[in-house]
Amino acid sequence: MTEPTIIQLQPMPEDWQRALAVVAHPDDLEYGCSAAIAAWTDAGRAVAYVLASRGEAGIDTLEPAKCGPLREQEQRASAAVVGVSAVEFLDHRDGVIEYGTALRRDIAAAIRRHRPELVITLNHRDTWGGTAWNTPDHVAVGRATLDAAGDAGNRWIFPELVEQGLEPWNGVRWVAVAGSSSPTHAVDATPGLERAVHSLLEHRAYIEALTDEDPETYVRGFLTGVAEQTAERFGGTPAVAFELFSR
Repeated sequence: MTEPTIIQLQPMPEDWQRALAVVAHPDDLEYGCSAAIAAWTDAGRAVAYVLASRGEAGIDTLEPAKCGPLREQEQRASAAVVGVSAVEFLDHRDGVIEYGTALRRDIAAAIRRHRPELVITLNHRDTWGGTAWNTPDHVAVGRATLDAAGDAGNRWIFPELVEQGLEPWNGVRWVAVAGSSSPTHAVDATPGLERAVHSLLEHRAYIEALTDEDPETYVRGFLTGVAEQTAERFGGTPAVAFELFSR
């Protein structure tokens, strides 16, 4: 029987200077693509983070009023490890983020503020590779981000944003989805992988609640495993994969 052909991933575009990453929770980017972000900031590109929630419902043993500020602190420290200083929170409620005009408006406003050429988000589909159910928050934020990339350029959608001084931005050229089961492009993870490990380790309270395994062993094994699995489709180079949508 003939072996199936492995479709190789293409390198991500490099002709851009500003990116905006929009996800639902603290740690989403660290599990998804922080090795790529480290490589981009090393190259002098500006990357900002926008999180729909503060992850306040993410730790069963810690009430939301205490969990939210802790996870925000961990996220800011985590972002700093990979060269990101701009971190914003939209304060949608963790666990019950709703897809709709309110979420699209908030993300479109962030796109207008930061004026990125590349927008990054997380898997917006119902499952992870058809084997594990995705969370409603990831689906809502991923889908709203794809839509808001267009909303941001239309002055007649959310005209109140113009009244707030946020002029339309039509400069989004791509939306890159991390964690997709249908990736098309990738970034060499090798230069940024060690910082990606330390970036995810900054979410220590969350990780310690998630697993009984030693945090560094767990984190290093997970991120290295994903990067090495992607290498099969990227010329043998450990990589971070994205599904890239052009605009």
